[in-house]
Amino acid sequence: MNAQAQTEVPVLDYQQNPFGFVYEGAIVENQLGAVNIHPVTYTLRGLQIAANVYTPANYDPAGKFPAITVAHPNGGVKEQVAGRYAQRLAEAGYLTIAADAAYQGSSAGEPRNTDKPFYRTDDVHGMADFIATYPGVDSEHLGALGICGGGGYTVKAAQSDKRFRAVATLSMFNSGRVRRDGLQDSQRDTIQERLRQASAARAQEAAGGEIQYTGFFAPGLTDEQVAAMPFDLYRQGYEYYIKTHAHPASTARYTESSLLDLMSFDATNQIELIDAQLLMIAGSIADTRYMTDEAFALATGTDNKELFLIEGARHIETYWVDKYVDAAIGKLSDFYTHNLR
Repeated sequence: MNAQAQTEVPVLDYQQNPFGFVYEGAIVENQLGAVNIHPVTYTLRGLQIAANVYTPANYDPAGKFPAITVAHPNGGVKEQVAGRYAQRLAEAGYLTIAADAAYQGSSAGEPRNTDKPFYRTDDVHGMADFIATYPGVDSEHLGALGICGGGGYTVKAAQSDKRFRAVATLSMFNSGRVRRDGLQDSQRDTIQERLRQASAARAQEAAGGEIQYTGFFAPGLTDEQVAAMPFDLYRQGYEYYIKTHAHPASTARYTESSLLDLMSFDATNQIELIDAQLLMIAGSIADTRYMTDEAFALATGTDNKELFLIEGARHIETYWVDKYVDAAIGKLSDFYTHNLR
């Protein structure tokens, strides 16, 4: 992140918002005739999932509103960027849901911060299960939005879940590909070594030993250490998750044993099964853009797909920079209007 961008980033305090939100323009209270938030819980695979439902200003529980699931980034929680996009889409007239992934955030599950592709993908199915029966929802008009890692898992869920009529991603991150090969294929020479470490971590768990964790963001790094990180994603991600939009339930660490599942996973495997309308959004200069480009090219099963680039945006900047968020929301609103209403 350049020096100018750093000075412009707001520092948000979750304790200053009654709902714990750390995103720009967040709701502070429910009011008649405005977008309202409804904290909910539901059960998925025997675990209690924590979520927020956003209802539009004209919400009527006897009505028929199209609904959109919003899946959060890796390490993120519903109070951060997923909540911002869920609120903005509710402002556009949709009923939306943002849930914490199982084993993460305020949702249940042990060991904490388990990050396995099956669970994250099923979390998307679970949001659809819940929101389809919410009062006022038109279950025949469901859409999905996935952000960062949630984008990869939403792509995977949409391959088989035909309830979704319109599927969108923002700054999609193909978690398995990156955990295996490294960002921009920078760790291919250590794949076998990391798999052996993950195997040892699972063996230690199975024997009742200490849970081993891995991840990129360790709190307390100096500015120099952050600046030395090799990619914008990690430099700006550290600023976002650790400094400016920090939330106590958000962590970039995950169980090392999760790599056994992650490193053999690819969100684009069988992506041609998606036959719904597809919109993929990425920053034009994001160092993760190649994952969106690859997925878009492989999504040959739909006759209605579009790649939309936000000019000048990097990955993390699509979370919080107003002009980039506005551009994404404008495109998403048009997309869902044409395909869900």
